Amino acid sequence: MKIICVGLNYKQHVVEMGWDFPAEPVIFLKPDSALLKNNKPFFLPDFSKNIHYETEVVVKICKLGKSIDAKYAHRYYKEVTIGIDITARDIQSRQIKAGKPWDLSKGFDGAAPLGTFIPLSEAGQIDNLDFSLKINDKVVQKSNTADLIFGVDKIIEYVSMFYTLKTGDLIFTGTPSGVGKLNKNDRLVAYLGEKPVLDFVIK
Repeated sequence: MKIICVGLNYKQHVVEMGWDFPAEPVIFLKPDSALLKNNKPFFLPDFSKNIHYETEVVVKICKLGKSIDAKYAHRYYKEVTIGIDITARDIQSRQIKAGKPWDLSKGFDGAAPLGTFIPLSEAGQIDNLDFSLKINDKVVQKSNTADLIFGVDKIIEYVSMFYTLKTGDLIFTGTPSGVGKLNKNDRLVAYLGEKPVLDFVIK
C-alpha cells in the first residue's frame, strides 16, 4: 500500500511557504508505517522541535490502474476522508537548504493520521468539498477542493504515469494555508463539510 502525497497544491499555501508555483504536481511518498488510525494519539518525536500540521482531503484507490486518463480517473476512487500530513518543518527546511531529499521530515512513524472514510455519494462532489481543522476548538484551516491547483482526477492521471495504483493506495491531495506548529495536549478535530471524521490529541 502506498501513501502518495501532493505538495504545494493550494495557491495560498504556496504563498505562505514562500515557494514558486508548481508547473506540475509535486509528489512524494510516505511509508505505511506513517499511518495513524482509529484516532490514536500522536506523540511528538524527540528529533524535531517544530512539528507542523497540514490538513488534507484523502481519497482511497479502489481498483488497479496504470496510465489513467483524467476523464476516467473518477472510476478509481469512491471514498474520501481527511488526513493530516504531519511535517517536521525544521528537518524539511534543513534538507531543502542542503539540496537533499526531505522524506524524513514527512515519512516518520505516525506522520499520517487518517480519518474515517465516507462514500463520495454521501460526501459530495470531489471538486467541491468543504473541509476544515479545529485545534482546541479554534478553526485553523478551512478550504474547499475547488481551490486545488491540480484536482484529484488530474493528480491520478499524473501519478499513474509513474506508479501503478493499487486497491487501498491513499492519495493526500495537498493542504491549504493556515499550517502551524503542534503542541503537547492539542486536540485536533478535522471535518468534511460539517461531519467530524478525525479526532485525536497530541502527546
